[in-house]
Amino acid sequence: MTSDTGRGDDHALARDLAADAGRRLLELRARGGEPDLLRKAGDRLSHEFLTAALADRRPGDVVLSEEGADDPARLTASRVWIVDPLDGTREFGEPGRADWAVHVALWERSDTSDAGDLTAGAVALPAQGQVLSTAPGQPAQCSIGPLITGTMLHRAGDGEPSDGADGDGEAGGVGGTAGTQGRAGGVGGTARTQGRDARVRIVVSRTRAPRFVRDIPGLIDAELVPLGSAGAKVAAVVCGEADAYVHGGGFYEWDTAAPVAVARAAGYHASRIDGSPLAYNQGDLLMPDILVCRPALAGVLLQAIREVTNAP
Repeated sequence: MTSDTGRGDDHALARDLAADAGRRLLELRARGGEPDLLRKAGDRLSHEFLTAALADRRPGDVVLSEEGADDPARLTASRVWIVDPLDGTREFGEPGRADWAVHVALWERSDTSDAGDLTAGAVALPAQGQVLSTAPGQPAQCSIGPLITGTMLHRAGDGEPSDGADGDGEAGGVGGTAGTQGRAGGVGGTARTQGRDARVRIVVSRTRAPRFVRDIPGLIDAELVPLGSAGAKVAAVVCGEADAYVHGGGFYEWDTAAPVAVARAAGYHASRIDGSPLAYNQGDLLMPDILVCRPALAGVLLQAIREVTNAP
């Protein structure tokens, strides 16, 4: 590869790199192997590809990757790529699961006095043959419904998930292989699956859905759906197969940067669970919580979250 003469195609670059990394991961996965070794090899393979490609195509930009050392230069840089080479590493090592992803996002600012924000991003769902991105183009016709048509995670009196040992709820099915690349959604957060009931469908962590999230169905007519990768969860919302993604308890910037960029570009609400903005390229990379949802639901969900967390 050679560096681009201009930077007007950052959206396309994010999309193409996420897709290319995904193809490499599919080839690796097809060869099989011991799950933990496969997961480690996948993390390394995708990280090495993405960092080398970005160094070639965007020399001078800083890269923040889950699998790399944190470069302090990012704190004064004007352009920082935030990547998760393999989001949903657990699911990648589980045969048949399709809820894992590759995240590539770009954060930019005009000068050091500017707080900066996400300006481009892509989420590849390789096992679904799909990439959602901020690249201009026709809206993607998502085909990830089978990912989330399995066992629901319901509220349990003891605070534990009621549908599996160790808090693991299977999302059910492996999804289809058809999908289209293009701009995510473009529907302004109005897509809904035809024939689905009126309950609010909230995708949550398979293994660590926080108690306050499990309490939300006690306040509104909602069902909780366990799913793997954060990218797969946000894709379910953007594609209209779910209404919201809520999580608390902490994760890192690379877990959500690309999904949030895609959701915002498609017209969806994305914020902290108290409604405050999500900030990236911070000194502390830990992100406490997130809400991504259809805009029409933001007020209802923020109020429900305030009530179950006893927030003022």
